[in-house]
Amino acid sequence: MRKIAATTLAVLTPLAAASPASAAEPEPFGKPERSQVVVIGHRGAAGHRPEHTQGSYELAVAMGADWIEPDLVPTKDHVLVVRHENEISGTTDVSARPEFASRKTTKSIDGRNVTGWFTEDFTLAELKTLRAVERLPAVRQRNTVYNGYYQVPTLQEVLDLAKKLSRRHGRQIGVFPETKHPTYFRSIGLPLEEPLIEIVRRNGLNRPNSPVVVQSFEPSSLKRVAQALRVPLWQALGTTGKPYDHVAGNDPTTYADMMKPEGLAKIAKYAKWIGPDKSSAIPLNSDGTWGAPTSLVSDAHRAGLKIGVYTFRSENQYLPAQLRRGTVTTEHGDALTEYRAHLDLGVDAFVTDYPDAAVLARGERERPHPHVAADVAKDAGLPDEGQE
Repeated sequence: MRKIAATTLAVLTPLAAASPASAAEPEPFGKPERSQVVVIGHRGAAGHRPEHTQGSYELAVAMGADWIEPDLVPTKDHVLVVRHENEISGTTDVSARPEFASRKTTKSIDGRNVTGWFTEDFTLAELKTLRAVERLPAVRQRNTVYNGYYQVPTLQEVLDLAKKLSRRHGRQIGVFPETKHPTYFRSIGLPLEEPLIEIVRRNGLNRPNSPVVVQSFEPSSLKRVAQALRVPLWQALGTTGKPYDHVAGNDPTTYADMMKPEGLAKIAKYAKWIGPDKSSAIPLNSDGTWGAPTSLVSDAHRAGLKIGVYTFRSENQYLPAQLRRGTVTTEHGDALTEYRAHLDLGVDAFVTDYPDAAVLARGERERPHPHVAADVAKDAGLPDEGQE
């Protein structure tokens, strides 16, 4: 039995839809050494600072993150800026700016109506007058102290910051941009890929070992990038439905199809990584507890792909039921055990709002803590490792 079975996962009840990993199955590509697991600061250190800000990125790197993640959307004058979504009422102070009140509108984005203020209706100069705010103030109230302090950065500014941080910390900091809603933006004449390609080339980063790794949920966006750049690509994968470019192009292939062995083989033709939700690696039961792990991690490795899972957060509301501590949903639970479980499973990267916790878990000794196995076994009513 693999170590993972003795620690966290094999004692849990499998879901009907899951494909439990077999202990006897070979893993030709093997698990990465813990020191090789990449810690990706999701929008920076979003658990500690308003996301996609200079302060968030700086803190993520100071905490040990290897890569920082900017989500890319365009301005009216076709400059790539960094916001979680093109609708910015939740991440900037735009709704409090009377000079922009008339810009509020409703648009159809990837098939659903969204009301608010959109980056594509602002020039870069106008966006630079706005200030970032905490997107989840009810969850991360402490982060609101930084509201109004940071500007909206451009992709070029994030690349410049990564170079500066690499020098400061004496290690290469990667940049992990995501093309957001690429089919939508191409449809309105503001495609993301061409300016992204130009910026990567201009910065001398167009090489296979580039510290820039481009991600997207839409395969067509990555394939456009692959035609022009040699940088590593990361196919992000949703939990339900299918990529919007598949919706728009009447392609029946779903995310579930893409995570099957034959789907992974197709992804491996253009990408180096896959990035599924963590629930695709360790599903949750209907009561919020962990199910048994699927075979996705080993399947990805067999296809020659690396796998990074998203999004790790420390608050109780984002953790499996067994790891929650107390009854307050916004308080922190036993997040380290969640990292340990995925390390045992063999993932190659964490996408996390709390890089400090991920770095701590990654740095632990190889053998998981004995109390983890005992606690989980007790929860499941099964013997712990020492009783097997």
